[in-house]
Amino acid sequence: MTSQTITAAASGTWTLGDLTVNRIGFGAMRLPQTGKALVADAAPRDRDQAITVLRRAVELGVNHIDTAAFYFSALRSANELINRALSPYPDDLVIATKVGQPRDPSGAWLPHAGPEQLRGLVEENLRQLGRDHLDLVNLRIVGSGPIAERFGALAELREAGLIRHLGLSNVHPHHLAEAQAIAPVVCVQNMYGLGVRPDQDAFVRACGEQGVAFVPFYAIAAAGRQAGAGESDHPQILAVARAHGASPAQVRIAWTLHRGPHVLSIPGTGDPDHLASNVAAGALRLSEDEVAFLDDSLHRRELQEP
Repeated sequence: MTSQTITAAASGTWTLGDLTVNRIGFGAMRLPQTGKALVADAAPRDRDQAITVLRRAVELGVNHIDTAAFYFSALRSANELINRALSPYPDDLVIATKVGQPRDPSGAWLPHAGPEQLRGLVEENLRQLGRDHLDLVNLRIVGSGPIAERFGALAELREAGLIRHLGLSNVHPHHLAEAQAIAPVVCVQNMYGLGVRPDQDAFVRACGEQGVAFVPFYAIAAAGRQAGAGESDHPQILAVARAHGASPAQVRIAWTLHRGPHVLSIPGTGDPDHLASNVAAGALRLSEDEVAFLDDSLHRRELQEP
């Protein structure tokens, strides 16, 4: 499928609280470096290329950018690249960030932040992005333990005006219920994609029933995760891609969008051509038969594998 004139508007829209976004957004994790992301020795990406990609994303109608202060390499910070490329920010641009587990200046992961540390992490994002408030902050969780104290700390910052909306990242269904008892939750970010984490299907549906956006990460990279998508893909995905004149990555993005109108895609890239292709995937419409074919051959099968 051609990507020359397709913008993010082709994907439709969803409302995060009182903020309307196109369902195709942009994930900034890969912007600061080339190769594997979120590792201490990642090679910095060319600064001009990263800025070009961000500006082109906005030109293509992207108005939802996902970032974090811990997205950085030795010389590049995703937040500071966003600030440099897009400030003063368009009125309709929604920048979502996340806090929970910081990295030290060398890139090594630090222990998870307690409630008393979260304000500093929020202020770090504010400073790097050059904002007086954050549109959306996701609390990133590791494990299944209670989150009330940490989420409550963010809820207090929301009441103070530093945060507009709250979300959750890498969570279980009981975390959503626990957080909702404290403050409104507008989105859940979890690892999910075609053939990846089909155990999340019920959670995806539950979020939709509650009007909560579900934002998959690693939807293109799948098992590659921080290393990115591999060079080859499953024959079933290739078959559907050929039928539409699309790429396997576009089929993966389209499949996630077909999970419900509340599902938002945030594919990330540092390549302008890949960016245009990812945005164009919002216009790819899979038939019910194609979705069923992909589900039966790839997605549901994972539950049966040891």
